[in-house]
Amino acid sequence: MEIDQEETELEVVLPGDPINITRKDLKLGPGLTLTQDSVICIKAGILKHFSKKNIWYVENNQRRYIPAERDPVIGIVTYKGGEYYRLDIGSAHQAILPILAFENVSKKSRPNLNIGSLIYAKVVLANKDMEPEVWCYNPDTNKAEGFGELKNGYVIKCSLRYCRRIISQETGIRSLLKKLGEKFEFEIAAGMNGRIWICLKSKDIKNTIYCCNVIKRGENLNGDDIYELIDSLDEE
Repeated sequence: MEIDQEETELEVVLPGDPINITRKDLKLGPGLTLTQDSVICIKAGILKHFSKKNIWYVENNQRRYIPAERDPVIGIVTYKGGEYYRLDIGSAHQAILPILAFENVSKKSRPNLNIGSLIYAKVVLANKDMEPEVWCYNPDTNKAEGFGELKNGYVIKCSLRYCRRIISQETGIRSLLKKLGEKFEFEIAAGMNGRIWICLKSKDIKNTIYCCNVIKRGENLNGDDIYELIDSLDEE
């Protein structure tokens, strides 16, 4: 399978397919693995490529999350220890969050997270033989960049594919969120593990549920259907 390096490819791939791509500065996402000789597909779906960062991955509609390095995730604190927290991120194994994995933190100034707290973090270690590890700051910049505890708000679950569309700021989804932002002032965080956190500044429950429903309605819409949904918001 020959891949054009200049453009994003949309092509159906199956487990076992070799992907012939340049391995220099290569970053692999979900669905691909690197062997000694080549890149091999391990998941059925659509092969996609972000040329700006040379990231390749396989997109499909799976709902079971498999941790991958650099993925942003929304986790729930299930254990609080002296050196680390455990987070439920929806994968086969819970993730480890070290107490020092926050921006500008020390053992004396570490955040006091409780069982059940919502955390927005980035996967820094993903290995099938080890528990995944997450940090609440970007290891490339050492800045929080929005990662940390998510207070208040509401969490909805959706497909991993939809979360990736939100994170990559797909044009239609970005327009939908912008239109929704004209009606309500809100914050949103999307995790690649199929969770979306929404928090309205007004804390109004009715409007929060409305925003959640609108965002969920966009999950199975593409192209013109997204813009029809956007136009319908003016009538509501």
